Amino acid sequence: MSAAARALPSVREVLAAPVRCPATAEGAAVRPGAGAPPSPRTRARVGPAGDLGAGSPSAPVTRVAKADDPEEGPVPADAAPDPAHHADADAADPAAPGAAAAPARRDGRRTRGAHPVVAEGVAELLAAAGGPGSRAGLAVLDLGGGTGGLAVGLAEAGHDVVVVDPSPDALAALARRADEVGVAGRLTGVQGDTDDLAEHVADASVDLLLCHGVLEVVDDPEQALRACRRALRPTGRLSVLVAGRGGAVLGRVASGHLPQARALQQDRDGRWGPQDPLQRRFDADGARDLLARVGFSVLRTEGVGVLAPLAPRHGPDLDPSAARVLAALEQDAARDPALLGVAAALHLHAAPV
Repeated sequence: MSAAARALPSVREVLAAPVRCPATAEGAAVRPGAGAPPSPRTRARVGPAGDLGAGSPSAPVTRVAKADDPEEGPVPADAAPDPAHHADADAADPAAPGAAAAPARRDGRRTRGAHPVVAEGVAELLAAAGGPGSRAGLAVLDLGGGTGGLAVGLAEAGHDVVVVDPSPDALAALARRADEVGVAGRLTGVQGDTDDLAEHVADASVDLLLCHGVLEVVDDPEQALRACRRALRPTGRLSVLVAGRGGAVLGRVASGHLPQARALQQDRDGRWGPQDPLQRRFDADGARDLLARVGFSVLRTEGVGVLAPLAPRHGPDLDPSAARVLAALEQDAARDPALLGVAAALHLHAAPV
């Protein structure tokens, strides 16, 4: 490993560190899918990205992805935040910043680092993809990565990152954030989705692919995963994060939305009704079966937001000693098979076979 690589912060340190999302000039929120529907436009250029590019960085995007942002989906007027709030309202990433301790915010004023379980898992997947003595400079693709909650940290750790997202607003925020942090040379934003991924990313070019909060909203999860598999190197790794059905049921019960809880329990896709912003939720077996059908071996399944959302006091209201205990509880619960069924989200580590 070079001296420059050794000087870079570790992935765990960077992903778990507090971060800020830039707001608009008016101070309004910048969220994936916010504003007018996307129109044909060129890629949002942020910087070079190693060998991920499948064409000219400034080539126009000829096919515009659907801007299906679950954050913008309708919710019942009386729906109060519940213990599984982050699995739905922030469905672009079910374990978004602060998810373990408090409902996630993307208002440009405050965000937190990645959920510790996710940060640790991504670091381990990077190490596996890079082999012994994992190096900086791996090729990372963040599918649906929005404003770069994970991507910016990975670029700070020295990796070459491409974010593919349908929202031009999110990509513009990503570009500003990359400039602010000083990682524009290692971070590229591309407007697109799983349907046209091959137009933007060369086959077998990616060491680590993040597919977080994507499979709940795409029309065809199998097609999305096939696109991921094509993009990965044979030695690459896949990080999948999906909303958990059981955690959503538990959250609706705890918040008194019993009809929604019953609908979630009975619906084949784990939806609470026609206004549900997600197309589906997963249990552990269903998620593993889906990955196996398209040629992935699931190496590990972890729960995200298992116990922390149930704490009567959480997030900023928790004193430091209690927060440490809660974090330890959450970390241990993440790998307890008996508790996967109540997790707000599931994090799966996978490799192509």
